[in-house]
Amino acid sequence: MRELGLKRGEFDLAVMLGRIRTVADPSGGRRRVRREELDRVREAPGFPESLRERIKAVGTAEGAALMDITPARFTRLARAGFLTPVKFYLNRYRAIVWLYLAEELRQFAAIEANTALLTGRAPQVLRDRLGDGVDLRARNWRGRHAGFLLRQSEDPWERAAAGASLLDPVQLAEVVRDPYERAYLNRLKPEPLTHAPPESPTTLIVGRITTADDPDELSWLRANLILALEEARRLRPAPRPGRPPIVATPRPHPPLDPLPWPATHAAPETAERRDEPRGLFKWLRRRRK
Repeated sequence: MRELGLKRGEFDLAVMLGRIRTVADPSGGRRRVRREELDRVREAPGFPESLRERIKAVGTAEGAALMDITPARFTRLARAGFLTPVKFYLNRYRAIVWLYLAEELRQFAAIEANTALLTGRAPQVLRDRLGDGVDLRARNWRGRHAGFLLRQSEDPWERAAAGASLLDPVQLAEVVRDPYERAYLNRLKPEPLTHAPPESPTTLIVGRITTADDPDELSWLRANLILALEEARRLRPAPRPGRPPIVATPRPHPPLDPLPWPATHAAPETAERRDEPRGLFKWLRRRRK
Protein backbone atom coordinates (compact mmCIF):
# COMPACT_ATOMS: atom_id res chain seq x y z
CA MET A 1 0.00 0.00 0.00
CA ARG A 2 2.76 2.43 0.95
CA GLU A 3 4.63 1.75 -2.30
CA LEU A 4 1.48 2.61 -4.26
CA GLY A 5 0.54 5.61 -2.13
CA LEU A 6 -2.92 4.17 -1.41
CA LYS A 7 -4.94 4.09 1.78
CA ARG A 8 -6.04 0.69 3.07
CA GLY A 9 -9.59 1.08 1.79
CA GLU A 10 -8.38 2.23 -1.63
CA PHE A 11 -5.98 -0.69 -1.90
CA ASP A 12 -8.63 -3.25 -0.91
CA LEU A 13 -11.09 -1.83 -3.42
CA ALA A 14 -8.47 -1.82 -6.19
CA VAL A 15 -7.76 -5.49 -5.51
CA MET A 16 -11.47 -6.34 -5.42
CA LEU A 17 -12.01 -4.66 -8.79
CA GLY A 18 -8.98 -6.37 -10.34
CA ARG A 19 -7.08 -3.11 -10.80
CA ILE A 20 -4.26 -4.60 -8.73
CA ARG A 21 -3.59 -8.32 -9.14
CA THR A 22 -2.58 -10.43 -6.16
CA VAL A 23 -1.22 -13.96 -5.77
CA ALA A 24 -1.62 -16.52 -3.00
CA ASP A 25 0.99 -16.67 -0.27
CA PRO A 26 2.60 -20.16 -0.33
CA SER A 27 2.79 -20.10 3.47
CA GLY A 28 -0.95 -19.50 3.74
CA GLY A 29 -0.83 -15.84 4.80
CA ARG A 30 -2.49 -12.84 3.18
CA ARG A 31 -2.36 -12.60 -0.59
CA ARG A 32 0.58 -10.65 -1.98
CA VAL A 33 1.34 -8.27 -4.81
CA ARG A 34 4.30 -9.26 -6.99
CA ARG A 35 7.05 -6.77 -7.68
CA GLU A 36 6.28 -6.78 -11.40
CA GLU A 37 2.64 -5.98 -10.63
CA LEU A 38 3.70 -3.02 -8.51
CA ASP A 39 5.83 -1.80 -11.41
CA ARG A 40 2.95 -2.26 -13.87
CA VAL A 41 0.57 -0.22 -11.72
CA ARG A 42 3.07 2.55 -11.06
CA GLU A 43 4.00 2.84 -14.73
CA ALA A 44 0.40 3.48 -15.81
CA PRO A 45 -0.15 7.00 -17.24
CA GLY A 46 -1.21 9.51 -14.60
CA PHE A 47 -0.42 7.25 -11.63
CA PRO A 48 -1.50 7.50 -8.84
CA GLU A 49 -4.39 9.87 -9.55
CA SER A 50 -5.55 7.86 -12.55
CA LEU A 51 -5.84 4.75 -10.37
CA ARG A 52 -7.63 6.65 -7.60
CA GLU A 53 -10.13 7.99 -10.15
CA ARG A 54 -10.87 4.47 -11.41
CA ILE A 55 -11.57 3.17 -7.91
CA LYS A 56 -13.34 6.23 -6.51
CA ALA A 57 -16.47 5.19 -4.62
CA VAL A 58 -19.25 7.68 -3.91
CA GLY A 59 -22.44 7.76 -1.93
CA THR A 60 -25.96 8.66 -3.01
CA ALA A 61 -25.61 12.45 -2.92
CA GLU A 62 -22.32 12.60 -4.84
CA GLY A 63 -23.43 9.87 -7.22
CA ALA A 64 -26.62 11.74 -8.02
CA ALA A 65 -24.63 14.90 -8.71
CA LEU A 66 -22.33 13.00 -11.09
CA MET A 67 -25.37 11.77 -13.03
CA ASP A 68 -27.18 15.12 -12.81
CA ILE A 69 -30.25 13.62 -11.15
CA THR A 70 -31.84 14.00 -7.73
CA PRO A 71 -30.75 11.79 -4.83
CA ALA A 72 -34.30 10.40 -4.68
CA ARG A 73 -34.14 9.30 -8.32
CA PHE A 74 -30.67 7.84 -7.77
CA THR A 75 -31.97 5.76 -4.88
CA ARG A 76 -34.90 4.50 -6.95
CA LEU A 77 -32.54 3.42 -9.74
CA ALA A 78 -30.32 1.61 -7.25
CA ARG A 79 -33.23 -0.12 -5.50
CA ALA A 80 -34.59 -1.27 -8.86
CA GLY A 81 -31.24 -2.82 -9.76
CA PHE A 82 -30.01 -0.40 -12.42
CA LEU A 83 -27.03 0.72 -10.32
CA THR A 84 -24.80 -1.78 -8.52
CA PRO A 85 -23.07 -0.94 -5.23
CA VAL A 86 -19.37 -1.65 -4.99
CA LYS A 87 -19.17 -1.62 -1.19
CA PHE A 88 -21.11 -0.70 1.93
CA TYR A 89 -20.63 0.25 5.54
CA LEU A 90 -22.79 0.84 8.59
CA ASN A 91 -22.90 4.37 9.95
CA ARG A 92 -23.06 5.32 13.62
CA TYR A 93 -26.79 4.55 13.63
CA ARG A 94 -26.18 1.13 12.01
CA ALA A 95 -27.90 2.28 8.84
CA ILE A 96 -26.51 0.74 5.64
CA VAL A 97 -24.61 3.20 3.46
CA TRP A 98 -24.11 1.96 -0.10
CA LEU A 99 -21.21 3.21 -2.22
CA TYR A 100 -20.94 3.12 -6.03
CA LEU A 101 -18.09 3.41 -8.49
CA ALA A 102 -18.00 6.95 -9.86
CA GLU A 103 -16.57 5.59 -13.13
CA GLU A 104 -19.57 3.28 -13.61
CA LEU A 105 -22.08 6.02 -12.81
CA ARG A 106 -20.59 8.31 -15.45
CA GLN A 107 -20.64 5.48 -17.98
CA PHE A 108 -24.28 4.69 -17.15
CA ALA A 109 -25.31 8.33 -17.60
CA ALA A 110 -23.44 8.55 -20.92
CA ILE A 111 -25.35 5.65 -22.52
CA GLU A 112 -28.16 7.02 -24.69
CA ALA A 113 -30.44 4.06 -23.96
CA ASN A 114 -30.48 5.07 -20.28
CA THR A 115 -31.67 8.65 -20.88
CA ALA A 116 -35.30 7.75 -20.17
CA LEU A 117 -34.26 6.49 -16.74
CA LEU A 118 -32.59 9.78 -15.86
CA THR A 119 -35.02 12.43 -17.10
CA GLY A 120 -38.76 13.05 -17.15
CA ARG A 121 -41.35 10.59 -15.92
CA ALA A 122 -39.87 7.30 -14.75
CA PRO A 123 -40.34 4.46 -17.28
CA GLN A 124 -42.94 1.81 -16.55
CA VAL A 125 -40.28 -0.85 -15.93
CA LEU A 126 -38.85 1.25 -13.11
CA ARG A 127 -42.27 2.02 -11.62
CA ASP A 128 -43.26 -1.66 -11.77
CA ARG A 129 -40.15 -2.81 -9.91
CA LEU A 130 -40.49 -0.18 -7.21
CA GLY A 131 -44.20 -0.84 -6.96
CA ASP A 132 -43.41 -4.44 -6.06
CA GLY A 133 -41.26 -3.20 -3.20
CA VAL A 134 -38.00 -4.62 -4.56
CA ASP A 135 -34.62 -3.51 -3.30
CA LEU A 136 -31.86 -5.20 -5.29
CA ARG A 137 -28.91 -3.33 -3.83
CA ALA A 138 -27.81 -6.17 -1.53
CA ARG A 139 -28.37 -8.84 -4.18
CA ASN A 140 -26.43 -6.90 -6.81
CA TRP A 141 -23.62 -6.28 -4.35
CA ARG A 142 -23.48 -10.03 -3.61
CA GLY A 143 -23.20 -10.71 -7.33
CA ARG A 144 -20.21 -8.42 -7.54
CA HIS A 145 -18.71 -9.87 -4.36
CA ALA A 146 -19.13 -13.43 -5.68
CA GLY A 147 -17.10 -12.51 -8.73
CA PHE A 148 -14.32 -11.16 -6.53
CA LEU A 149 -14.27 -14.28 -4.34
CA LEU A 150 -14.08 -16.59 -7.35
CA ARG A 151 -11.20 -14.62 -8.87
CA GLN A 152 -9.29 -14.90 -5.60
CA SER A 153 -9.80 -18.67 -5.34
CA GLU A 154 -7.01 -20.79 -6.81
CA ASP A 155 -8.13 -24.24 -5.68
CA PRO A 156 -11.40 -26.12 -6.42
CA TRP A 157 -12.25 -26.43 -2.73
CA GLU A 158 -11.63 -22.71 -2.26
CA ARG A 159 -13.92 -21.93 -5.20
CA ALA A 160 -16.62 -24.14 -3.69
CA ALA A 161 -16.17 -22.37 -0.35
CA ALA A 162 -16.52 -18.98 -2.05
CA GLY A 163 -20.02 -19.84 -3.24
CA ALA A 164 -20.90 -21.60 0.01
CA SER A 165 -20.05 -18.43 1.97
CA LEU A 166 -23.13 -16.71 0.49
CA LEU A 167 -25.55 -19.45 1.59
CA ASP A 168 -27.11 -19.76 5.01
CA PRO A 169 -26.38 -22.95 7.04
CA VAL A 170 -29.71 -24.55 6.10
CA GLN A 171 -29.16 -24.05 2.37
CA LEU A 172 -25.59 -25.28 2.67
CA ALA A 173 -26.64 -28.44 4.53
CA GLU A 174 -29.21 -29.23 1.84
CA VAL A 175 -26.55 -29.07 -0.89
CA VAL A 176 -23.61 -30.55 1.04
CA ARG A 177 -24.84 -33.57 3.00
CA ASP A 178 -21.43 -34.73 4.19
CA PRO A 179 -20.62 -33.01 7.54
CA TYR A 180 -16.86 -33.28 6.92
CA GLU A 181 -17.19 -31.55 3.58
CA ARG A 182 -19.29 -28.80 5.21
CA ALA A 183 -16.67 -28.37 7.93
CA TYR A 184 -13.93 -28.13 5.30
CA LEU A 185 -15.87 -25.53 3.31
CA ASN A 186 -16.49 -23.51 6.47
CA ARG A 187 -12.76 -23.64 7.25
CA LEU A 188 -11.92 -22.32 3.77
CA LYS A 189 -14.54 -19.56 3.74
CA PRO A 190 -13.27 -16.02 3.13
CA GLU A 191 -12.66 -13.78 6.11
CA PRO A 192 -15.85 -12.20 7.50
CA LEU A 193 -16.55 -8.60 6.58
CA THR A 194 -16.91 -7.64 10.22
CA HIS A 195 -15.04 -8.66 13.33
CA ALA A 196 -17.80 -7.60 15.69
CA PRO A 197 -19.08 -10.21 18.20
CA PRO A 198 -21.24 -12.92 16.57
CA GLU A 199 -24.52 -11.81 18.14
CA SER A 200 -23.96 -8.07 17.85
CA PRO A 201 -26.41 -5.95 15.80
CA THR A 202 -23.61 -5.10 13.37
CA THR A 203 -22.84 -8.77 12.68
CA LEU A 204 -26.52 -9.58 12.20
CA ILE A 205 -27.01 -6.72 9.70
CA VAL A 206 -23.87 -7.63 7.74
CA GLY A 207 -25.00 -11.27 7.78
CA ARG A 208 -28.32 -10.33 6.16
CA ILE A 209 -26.51 -8.41 3.42
CA THR A 210 -24.00 -11.17 2.70
CA THR A 211 -26.48 -14.07 2.70
CA ALA A 212 -28.43 -14.87 -0.47
CA ASP A 213 -32.21 -14.68 -0.19
CA ASP A 214 -33.52 -14.25 -3.74
CA PRO A 215 -34.90 -17.47 -5.36
CA ASP A 216 -32.97 -17.00 -8.63
CA GLU A 217 -29.83 -16.13 -6.74
CA LEU A 218 -30.18 -19.20 -4.51
CA SER A 219 -30.69 -21.47 -7.51
CA TRP A 220 -27.58 -20.03 -9.17
CA LEU A 221 -25.43 -20.48 -6.07
CA ARG A 222 -26.67 -23.99 -5.32
CA ALA A 223 -26.12 -25.18 -8.89
CA ASN A 224 -22.63 -23.69 -9.02
CA LEU A 225 -21.76 -25.20 -5.65
CA ILE A 226 -22.81 -28.67 -6.82
CA LEU A 227 -20.61 -28.40 -9.90
CA ALA A 228 -17.70 -26.93 -7.94
CA LEU A 229 -17.90 -29.77 -5.42
CA GLU A 230 -17.73 -32.37 -8.20
CA GLU A 231 -14.51 -30.80 -9.44
CA ALA A 232 -13.08 -30.49 -5.92
CA ARG A 233 -13.83 -34.11 -5.01
CA ARG A 234 -12.01 -35.33 -8.12
CA LEU A 235 -8.90 -33.42 -7.03
CA ARG A 236 -8.91 -34.65 -3.41
CA PRO A 237 -11.41 -35.62 -0.72
CA ALA A 238 -12.23 -33.41 2.23
CA PRO A 239 -10.17 -34.13 5.38
CA ARG A 240 -11.61 -36.76 7.69
CA PRO A 241 -10.62 -38.13 11.11
CA GLY A 242 -8.10 -40.96 10.87
CA ARG A 243 -6.83 -39.93 7.45
CA PRO A 244 -3.50 -38.19 6.91
CA PRO A 245 -3.89 -34.58 5.78
CA ILE A 246 -3.70 -34.03 2.03
CA VAL A 247 -1.64 -31.06 0.95
CA ALA A 248 -3.54 -28.79 -1.43
CA THR A 249 -1.90 -28.56 -4.84
CA PRO A 250 -3.83 -26.02 -6.89
CA ARG A 251 -3.58 -26.78 -10.58
CA PRO A 252 -3.84 -24.31 -13.42
CA HIS A 253 -7.32 -23.74 -14.76
CA PRO A 254 -8.50 -21.86 -17.85
CA PRO A 255 -9.73 -18.28 -17.56
CA LEU A 256 -13.38 -18.07 -16.57
CA ASP A 257 -15.64 -16.43 -19.14
CA PRO A 258 -18.13 -13.79 -17.96
CA LEU A 259 -21.48 -15.11 -16.78
CA PRO A 260 -24.00 -12.57 -15.49
CA TRP A 261 -25.49 -12.86 -12.05
CA PRO A 262 -29.11 -14.10 -12.34
CA ALA A 263 -30.67 -11.40 -14.49
CA THR A 264 -34.35 -11.39 -13.55
CA HIS A 265 -34.11 -7.63 -13.00
CA ALA A 266 -31.24 -6.82 -15.35
CA ALA A 267 -30.87 -3.23 -16.51
CA PRO A 268 -30.94 -2.38 -20.22
CA GLU A 269 -27.64 -1.67 -21.94
CA THR A 270 -25.48 -0.55 -19.04
CA ALA A 271 -21.71 -0.27 -18.95
CA GLU A 272 -19.80 -3.54 -19.17
CA ARG A 273 -19.11 -5.13 -15.79
CA ARG A 274 -15.71 -6.78 -15.54
CA ASP A 275 -16.17 -8.02 -12.00
CA GLU A 276 -19.34 -10.11 -12.34
CA PRO A 277 -19.27 -13.79 -11.27
CA ARG A 278 -17.36 -15.68 -13.89
CA GLY A 279 -18.49 -18.51 -16.18
CA LEU A 280 -18.29 -21.28 -13.63
CA PHE A 281 -20.97 -23.33 -15.39
CA LYS A 282 -19.13 -23.28 -18.73
CA TRP A 283 -15.73 -23.92 -17.23
CA LEU A 284 -16.85 -26.83 -15.02
CA ARG A 285 -18.76 -28.44 -17.86
CA ARG A 286 -15.63 -28.23 -19.99
CA ARG A 287 -13.54 -29.81 -17.22
CA ARG A 288 -16.07 -32.63 -16.78
CA LYS A 289 -15.79 -33.75 -20.41
